Amino acid sequence: MSLLVTATLSAQERTLNVFNWSQYMDPEIIEAFEAEYDVTVVENYFNSNGEMFAKLRAGGDSQYDIIVPSNYYVPRLIETGLVQPLDHEQLPHLNNLLSTFVNPNFDPGNRYSVAYQWGTTGVVYNRAVLGDVEKSWSVLFDPKVNPDQPFAVPEDAQVVLGSVCAWLGYGYDCDARDELMQAAEVMLDTKQRGNFVGFVQGTPVLQQIARGSVHAGITFNGDFIFYKDEDPEAYADIEFMIPEEGAEVWVDNLMIPANAPNADLAHAFIDYLLRAEVAAQLSNWTYYASPNAAAQPMLDPILQEVPITPTPDEMEVLAFTPSLKGEELQFLQQLWREIEAR
Repeated sequence: MSLLVTATLSAQERTLNVFNWSQYMDPEIIEAFEAEYDVTVVENYFNSNGEMFAKLRAGGDSQYDIIVPSNYYVPRLIETGLVQPLDHEQLPHLNNLLSTFVNPNFDPGNRYSVAYQWGTTGVVYNRAVLGDVEKSWSVLFDPKVNPDQPFAVPEDAQVVLGSVCAWLGYGYDCDARDELMQAAEVMLDTKQRGNFVGFVQGTPVLQQIARGSVHAGITFNGDFIFYKDEDPEAYADIEFMIPEEGAEVWVDNLMIPANAPNADLAHAFIDYLLRAEVAAQLSNWTYYASPNAAAQPMLDPILQEVPITPTPDEMEVLAFTPSLKGEELQFLQQLWREIEAR
C-alpha cells in the first residue's frame, strides 16, 4: 500500500486494529508506521490464546485486522475459518525469515501466518526462598520438593498438561490420552495442595513473585529478562530455568482475521514488521528472539545469550505444543474443564 493509495482512504479505512499480547509491541514502531502510511493504529490486548480465540468466534474476526496467536492455535484458526490466506505478493520482505520459520508444519507454505517473535516457556522461582532447585518441574508438581511455598500455573490446558507430561517422562509434546489423563490427575492433586494459589498467566506471575505473593510459576524467557533488566533490585533473586525433562518452544505469528475491515493495510503492516531494521527494533524492545534472518546482525547482545537463546542441550528437550483437533482437542478440553471445576 503506497502513500498515494492511503491519501484516498476514508477515516475507517485509515485505522488498523491490532489484537495482540500486552507489552509486545514497541510504541515507536507503531508511531513510525502511522507516520509512513498516514493511518491510525488501535491496539487491543488479550492474555491467553483461549481468550483471543473466543473473542474471534464472538465476532472479533470482523473487528480486528491483525492477530498474534501462538503456533498451536494457528491450525485451529484456519480450520474454523477465522483467518484468511495471505497475499504473498503484498509481502516482499517475507524472504527475510529464518529458514526455521519458513514452511512450518503448522502452516505449510506460510499460507496464513508469518512468524513474529519466538521464545521458550519455563519455570520462574525465587531462589532466596526456594534455594538452588534442580532444573525440574518438580518445584511445581512435587509436594516433597515444594511442600509449603506458594506457586501458580497459567490457565492454559496444553501448556500446563504438557509441562506435567514432561515431568512424568512423556515429553512436553505428549498427546496420547492415557498420558494426558495421568497429567490431569497430577494437576487435580496439585490443586488440592495448600500452597497452590491458582491460575496466573506468565507475565502477572513475574510481578507476583517480585511482590512476594507467590514464589514459583510458569513464564516466558523474554518477559523474565525484560522485568529483570527493568528492575534489577526487585528481581535480583528471581531465576528462570528450562526443566531438563522438557519444555515448550513457541513462535507467535501474525495473521489476518477472515473478515478483517482493512486486509490490505494489514498486509502492509506485516510487511513493515518484516523489514530487517524494524524486526530488530521489535526484538530489542520485547527481549524476545527474532525469526528474521536479516535482523540478526542488529540484535542487542543480550538476545544472543541464555535464556533468550537456549543452549544446545536445552534445544534438545524443547518441543512445540501439539496442534490438537477434533476428538483429541475435545478430550483435552474436557480434562481441563474437570480440573478447573474441582
